[in-house]
Amino acid sequence: MALSFDSLTAAQIAAGVAAGDFTATEVAQASLAAIEAREGGVQAFLQVAPELALEAAARVDADRAAGKPLPPLAGVPLAIKDNMNLVGTRTTCASRMLEDYQSVYTATCVQRMLDAGCLPMGKANMDEFAFGSSTESSAFHRTNNPWDTERVPGGSSGGSAAAVAAGEVALSLGSDTGGSIRQPASLCGVVGFKPTYGAVSRYGVVAFGSSLDQVGPFGRTVEDVALAMNALTGAGHDPYDCTSQDCAVDFTEHLNDSIEGKRVGIIPAFMEAEGLTPEVKAAVQCAAQELQNQGAELVEVDLPHLDAAIAAYYV
Repeated sequence: MALSFDSLTAAQIAAGVAAGDFTATEVAQASLAAIEAREGGVQAFLQVAPELALEAAARVDADRAAGKPLPPLAGVPLAIKDNMNLVGTRTTCASRMLEDYQSVYTATCVQRMLDAGCLPMGKANMDEFAFGSSTESSAFHRTNNPWDTERVPGGSSGGSAAAVAAGEVALSLGSDTGGSIRQPASLCGVVGFKPTYGAVSRYGVVAFGSSLDQVGPFGRTVEDVALAMNALTGAGHDPYDCTSQDCAVDFTEHLNDSIEGKRVGIIPAFMEAEGLTPEVKAAVQCAAQELQNQGAELVEVDLPHLDAAIAAYYV
């Protein structure tokens, strides 16, 4: 029977490869099969890279056969937003202007995920040059929400979010300037994380708004995203990025801690915003109630210049 990892987390895949339950090559082949079977409806990818994925898997399997210790995400399939350079792929930013641009170097964030053992399955679709929130402005094709292909996955990292939600990969990288990781993660029902500014190097990432751009991961669970953050930050400062900082944190250390006593801000003005649908409002209220049930303190926050937020973002 062909391997199916739809229900496996990145942590479980890495553990299975390390234990010899299955090989990284089997995982890569299963991911490629899932992409082939589901891309017709989802269209999360701009370029699939089977050669790169299988080469990376072969290296993982060879290291295990030789008794070498495996890195923490060995054998985990990864999709990469197409504004991040990776040698052996095109980096188009979903624009016809860069349709044939071949990456001449690999972005630091991508290299760190590869060093952690991830398998590069290909480049994910996005809004053109990351300007958008639906992944409909890609010059090549729109990406669809895997839960309902008549709906959008969000953006601009919609391809990265959709690839994880569709079970094509276990992890992906996106970039976030004004919500481009957090919003598609929400729309696709996966975990997305925008790190603190400077925590993740942006060297090799095509800029949108340089003073706001941040690279972060998508995953199926908070643990998977924490493991990805360890990979992205574990090597410390990147000398090629002047905004890069050392981030000496184990993102998995406090995963099981209680949220008792934590303060969570709620912005009442957002809850009455024009265009807010009843379904979204109910979902936010439900989440807030669940946080309160677990011991968090809800604090109302007033943002007096909220009306200027979008204009400031565009500037």
